[in-house]
Amino acid sequence: MNQKLYFGTNLKMYKTISDTLDYLSKLADLTKDISRDNIELFVIPSYTSLVKASETIDQNLIKLGAQNMNWEDQGQFTGEISPIMLKELNLELVMIGHSERRHVFRESDIDENKKVRSALSHDLTVLLCIGETLEEKNFGVSEEVLRRQLKIGLHNIPNERIHQLWIAYEPVWAIGVNGIPATSDYAERMHRLIKECLSELFGEEAKQIPVLYGGSVNPGNAEDLIVQPSIDGLFTGRSAWQADDFNLLIRSSLLTYQNRESAADTNK
Repeated sequence: MNQKLYFGTNLKMYKTISDTLDYLSKLADLTKDISRDNIELFVIPSYTSLVKASETIDQNLIKLGAQNMNWEDQGQFTGEISPIMLKELNLELVMIGHSERRHVFRESDIDENKKVRSALSHDLTVLLCIGETLEEKNFGVSEEVLRRQLKIGLHNIPNERIHQLWIAYEPVWAIGVNGIPATSDYAERMHRLIKECLSELFGEEAKQIPVLYGGSVNPGNAEDLIVQPSIDGLFTGRSAWQADDFNLLIRSSLLTYQNRESAADTNK
């Protein structure tokens, strides 16, 4: 296998603490035979679940992450969570810039940049989410939107920190209950653009930044997506919220990827 594949999910505002622990325990058990040299498996549950989850789940099997954070270490920010609080839970991962944070809670690219820089300074791995709306896609400005989100979101990030960066491309029109899945060709084209932009920002070292696709990933399209050359993993929504289903999606995607790599090696 030529590279590690990334599989993860964001549980949003679903699952109680007990539901989350049951889900994580089952998912860890179902996937423990898959070498973590081959996959990086991560789950981003609710804040209220994080304390128990971090005490209970082996993060060598499932890396746990937070859904958001404030850029300040402390202060008068009622309702917010700081990076220091996340580190206290032995977390290594935080998601920043999810489309719901951007479009429901009106966070700006500049807000995301402040969060990214703060998280990296605290040695957290950052999953930065980017994506265009349907309106932006229809106006033909998807590429400009993604480049802007990357250039502002990753402004003033030193190269020595990029090993802590993951990117998730989630077209806004493709996520949620009424999402329209992007075709694998469209997803690949946007991922190529993202990787080109990352190379402009960070040079050759940008190749170490994984770029995941998220947006109505399901058993019907996961295998087509995972074999695209520029897609390094799948950030799966509701198709991952039952441990059995997520286990099957991971295994089928991994097998498809490995078969493609074996065929490519044979044809060399």
